[in-house]
Amino acid sequence: MEATAGLVAGSHNNHELVVIRGGEKSCRPIKQTNGRICKICDDDVGTSHDGELFVACNECAFPVCRPCYEYERRDGNQRCPQCKTLYRRHKGSPRVEGDDEEEEVDDLYHEFDLGRQTIETFGRDTEAQRHEHSGPLYRFPLTGRQLPLLTNGQETESVDPPPDRHALMVSTPSFSGGGKRVHPLPYSTVTSSVPVQSARSMDPSKDLSAYGYGSVAWKERLDSWREKQEKTHTSLAEGAEMADRGGDFEYGDGPDLPSMDESRQPLSRKIPLASSLVNPYRMLIIVRLIVLGFFFRYRLMNPVEDAYGLWLTSVVCEVWFAVSWILDQFPKWLPINRETYLDRLSLRYEPDEQPSGLASVDVYVSTVDPLKEPPLVTANTVLSILSVDYPVEKIACYVSDDGAAMLTFESLAETSEFARKWVPFCKKFDIEPRAPEVYFSHKIDYLKDKIQTNFVKERRAMKREYEEFKVRVNALVAKAQKVPEEGWTMPDGTPWPGNNVRDHPGMIQVFLGQSGGHGTDGNVLPRLVYVSREKRPGFHHHKKAGAMNGLVRVSAILSNAPFLLNLDCDHYINNSRAIREAMCFLMDPLLEKKVCFVQFPQRFDGIDRNDRYANHNTVFFDINLKGLDGIQGPVYVGTGCVFNRRAVYGYDPLLKPKPNKSSCYDWCCGPRKEKRNKQSALSQHVTNKKKSKKLSGQQLPMHTMQTIDEGVEGFEDDRSNLMSSFATSLAKRFGQSPVLIQSILLEDGGIPQEASPGSLLKEAIHVISCGYEDKTEWGNEIGWIYGSVTEDILTGFKMHCRGWRSIYCMPSRPAFKGSAPINLSDRLHQVLRWALGSVEIFLSRHCPLWYDYGARLKCLERLAYINTTVYPWTSLPLVAYCTLPAVCLLTGKFIIPTISNFASLWFISMFISIFATAILEMRWSGVGIDEWWRNEQFWVIGGVSAHLFAVFQGLLKVLAGIDTNFTVTSKSSEDDSFGELYQIKWTTVLVPPTTLIVINLVGIVAGISDAINNGYQSWGPLFGKLFFAFWVIVHLYPFLKGLMGRQNRTPTIVIVWSILLASIFSLLWVRIDPFLAKPKGPNLESEMEKDVRAILRDGAVSPSAASTAVSKLNLLSPN
Repeated sequence: MEATAGLVAGSHNNHELVVIRGGEKSCRPIKQTNGRICKICDDDVGTSHDGELFVACNECAFPVCRPCYEYERRDGNQRCPQCKTLYRRHKGSPRVEGDDEEEEVDDLYHEFDLGRQTIETFGRDTEAQRHEHSGPLYRFPLTGRQLPLLTNGQETESVDPPPDRHALMVSTPSFSGGGKRVHPLPYSTVTSSVPVQSARSMDPSKDLSAYGYGSVAWKERLDSWREKQEKTHTSLAEGAEMADRGGDFEYGDGPDLPSMDESRQPLSRKIPLASSLVNPYRMLIIVRLIVLGFFFRYRLMNPVEDAYGLWLTSVVCEVWFAVSWILDQFPKWLPINRETYLDRLSLRYEPDEQPSGLASVDVYVSTVDPLKEPPLVTANTVLSILSVDYPVEKIACYVSDDGAAMLTFESLAETSEFARKWVPFCKKFDIEPRAPEVYFSHKIDYLKDKIQTNFVKERRAMKREYEEFKVRVNALVAKAQKVPEEGWTMPDGTPWPGNNVRDHPGMIQVFLGQSGGHGTDGNVLPRLVYVSREKRPGFHHHKKAGAMNGLVRVSAILSNAPFLLNLDCDHYINNSRAIREAMCFLMDPLLEKKVCFVQFPQRFDGIDRNDRYANHNTVFFDINLKGLDGIQGPVYVGTGCVFNRRAVYGYDPLLKPKPNKSSCYDWCCGPRKEKRNKQSALSQHVTNKKKSKKLSGQQLPMHTMQTIDEGVEGFEDDRSNLMSSFATSLAKRFGQSPVLIQSILLEDGGIPQEASPGSLLKEAIHVISCGYEDKTEWGNEIGWIYGSVTEDILTGFKMHCRGWRSIYCMPSRPAFKGSAPINLSDRLHQVLRWALGSVEIFLSRHCPLWYDYGARLKCLERLAYINTTVYPWTSLPLVAYCTLPAVCLLTGKFIIPTISNFASLWFISMFISIFATAILEMRWSGVGIDEWWRNEQFWVIGGVSAHLFAVFQGLLKVLAGIDTNFTVTSKSSEDDSFGELYQIKWTTVLVPPTTLIVINLVGIVAGISDAINNGYQSWGPLFGKLFFAFWVIVHLYPFLKGLMGRQNRTPTIVIVWSILLASIFSLLWVRIDPFLAKPKGPNLESEMEKDVRAILRDGAVSPSAASTAVSKLNLLSPN
C-alpha cells in the first residue's frame, strides 16, 4: 500500500470515491512472499504431475519453480541454492549425468516426451493457475492412491527424517483417497500432533547410503533420536490426557519432560500459587460462609419488635450484601501466575539470517473528540506503537477518528513525519518507554546501560525535535478552537469532508506503508492508516463498538493480520516487548487454537500519591482478574488486549471432545456436554440441508473451505453448489464484500498477492459505509457486540460462551500505561458509564443470569460475569443501609436487639472472618493495605452515587426509551501538578453522598444530645449506633475531602440541596419523635378506669356522666 496515495474519501451507497490528495506515483501491488514464489525468477512455483505443490529440494524445500530447477540440473551446479544438497530427479524430469539409476519409478515415457510437455504444460501456467494458487484458502487436490511401503513383497517400517530442517511428508486426511503434501516445516514442529512418515520405502538389504541417509553410525544416531522423540510424545500425550480430564492443561518445565532444544521448549507456563498461601485462604472462605449462615439464622430468629421496619430493612440489605460477596469471592478460588520466555520465542520464530516467522499484528487506536482527548496524547500512543520491538513488516497501526476532526488528521500527519526520526532513535538505543512525552519527562539516569558515545548528543537533538513537534501540534490545537463559518479546508484548498460530524463520507489515509514510509536510517516503518467511517442521519452507529468493527473490516482488507491489539488513545505502550509477551501465548502450539485474547492489566500515570479515588483499581486487576485466569480467563476490560482474529469473527475454538465423566469439579469448572465435531457438522450440512439451517453462524469452522476443495465422498458433483451456498452464508454473516470474505478465509492472514492498492482502498471505503452492517451479524455475533456502552464486557462474554479461554499476562514491566480522571466529578462520571453498561446488559437478552446455559461457559466464570452486571444494583440496599444509622440515632431505636454474650460471638466471628479474608487476599496478591482500603472506600462512594444513578438511567433507557448521552472522559496531557484533583464540577451525582454525610452528622449530634438529656443509662445503647454512623462517614471521607477542595470551596448548589434534604428529614423526625422526657413510674390506670373507657365507647351513659368520667380519666393519664 502506497503511503503517498492521498486521502481517500467516499460513500459506497452514493457510488463515490474521491482521492482528495493524490500522489504523483502510481500505486504498485504489494509484494508478498508466501512460499509459492520462486526465489530465483519470482515466478509461480507451480505444481507437480500429481497436482501437488512442486518442491525441488526435499531437504529444505527452498521454493524453486520447475524451469529453474531444470536449468540448474542441466547447466548449473545441480545443487540447491540454500542447503547445497544435490538435486534428485523428479518424475517427468530428464536424466542428467550423475542421476541415481535406482529410482522409485522408471519414467521412460516421460523422459522422451519431456521437452514438449515442459513447454506446453508449464508455459500454460498463466493467470488462471496463478489465481487458483492465491485463492481464499488454497488447497492442493489429492489424486491417486497411497501406495503401501513394500520392499521385496513385504511391508517395511517407515523411517523418520533426520533431526535437521526437513521438508516433511505430511499425511492429509481426505474423503476421496490418499495423498501427501510436502510442506517446509521446521524441526520444532515435530512436537505437534502431525504424524511424520518417510517419503519413500527402503530395502533393509541395501546400504543406507544408497538412499542418501549416510552410514550405519547415522542409523544408530537416528535410533537414539527416535527413542528420545517417543519419550517426548509420551510426555505430551500424558499432558493432553490431563487436559482432557481437567479442562485446561498448559505444559511447563518439569522433571518428567525430557530435555529438548531451547527453541522447542514451552513459550510460557502456568505457575500456581504456593499452597501455604492459597489453602488457608480457601479454608477461611468456607469458614466465613459457615459463620455467615449462623449469623443470618440469629438475625432472622431475633427480630426487633419495636423497630420491625428498621430490622427488616437491615436484614434484606445484609442478605443482598452476602449474595454480592459470594459472586465476587468464589471466582477468585483458583488464582495463578504466568511466566513467559521471550528468548525461546525468538529462537523458534526468528532464526538467524532468515525472515521472521512471528505473526502479524494490527493495532487499533480509537479516538472521538480531540478537544477532550488531546492530539498530543494520541500522538504519543501512536509513536509508541510504531517503535515497538517487533518486525516492522508485521505491524500496522489503524487510528479511528470517530469525530471526523481535521485536527486529528493533521496531528496524525505531523506524527507520521516525526516518527521517521523517533522510531530509528528508539531502536538504535533500545530506550524505554517509547512514548516521547513520558520518556523525556522521567527523572531518571538516562545514561544507565547506554555505552554508545553519541547517545547524549543524539538524545539532546531528539529532545529538541520533539519540542518543535509539540509546538506544531499545540499550534494546530489552538487553531482548532475557533471553527470557520465556511468550515475547515485542507492545505490544497479542498473542503474537509468531515465538516459535518453527523453527515460525512468515509475517509482513509495511508500515512506510512511498505513503499512510502522510511525512517532517517533508511529502514521501512510500520504502516500507519487514518480511518474515519461514514456517518449519515438516520443510522445507528453504535459508538465505540461500531468504530472498532469498522477497523476490523478495514484492516482485514489492507493488512489482515491474524491478531489484533486494541488501545485507547491515552494508553501508550510502556513495554516495547509487550506484543512478544502476548505472542508467547497466541503462537504456542498447545494454546493458540483455544485462546481468544490475552488481556494485560491497566496501569496509570499521573495519579496522586494517595490515590484518593482508587484510580489504580489494583484490587480488580491484581486480585479478581488473577483469580479468573485460573478458571477460563479474565474478562475483557476494553483496552490493552491482543485478540485472535478468528475469535473476533465469531468462530468456535478447536476443542477436543472430553470424556463423559461428571464430578463436582466439572460442574464448577465447565459443562460436560460434548460438542459435535466440526467435520461431522459439515457432512451434516451436505446431507441434510434442513438441519444445516439450524446451525448458528459461529459453528461453521474456518477450515470448511479445505473440506470443500478436497471433496466430500459421494458429493463430488455438488462441489460447486456447496461452494456457492457456503459463500452465500458467509455473505449473510459478514456482508456483501468479496474481498473481505476472501481475507476471512485466509487462516494465516495476509492479503491476496494480485490485489491492487486502488481496489483495496475502494473496498475499504465500502466496508466502513454506514449501511454495510445491515442484515449481517456484525455486532450480534461478530466483532464487538452492540447493546451496551460497555461493549467490552459483552464481547468477552460472547467469546467465553463459545468455549474460548483468555489469558492474563502481567509482565514485570507494565505493558501499557494510560491516564485516568483524578478529579471527583470526572471519576464519578466514568464509573457511572461503566455501571450504566452493566445495567443495560442485565436488562438485555445477554444477561449472564439466563443467557445460553448450554454453552461452554464455566460455572465460576459465569458467576464472575453475573457479578459484573449485578453490582450496580447493590446501590439500592447500600443507600438504605447507609441511611439506617441516622434513622436509629434520630428515633432512639436500633436494628439489633439486646444480645447475649453467646450471640455476640457470631458478630465478632463475622468481623474477624471479613478482615482475615482481606488479609490473606493481600498476602497472595501483593496488594497493599492502603490500596485495599481505598478500594473499599470508593466502593461505598461509587455505590451511593454513580451506581445509583446508573440504575435509574438504565431503567429509563430500557423501559421508557430515554437514551443517555455518552460522555467521553477528559484526558490531560500535563499531569505533574495535580491541579485537576481539586476541581469540582457540579453534577447531580454529588447530591446523594453529600446528603448521607449530612444526615449522619445530624444523627450523631441528635443521639449525643438525647443521651445527655436521658442520663447515664442511655450511653450504652448509643455506642452501637455511633459506631454504625462513623462507619458510613469514614467510608465517605475521601468524597468529603474532595468535595471541600483545596480551598474548601464547595459548589453552592451542592450545599443547598444537601442542607435542604437533611433539614426536611430532621424536621420530620422532630415532628414524629421530639426530645421529650419519657414519663416513668407506676401505672395509675386501674381496672375500673378500663371499664369506664369501655362504657364510654359503648355510649351506655348519659352525656353528663360521660363528661365527668372523661375529666377524671384526663387527670389520671397525661396522654
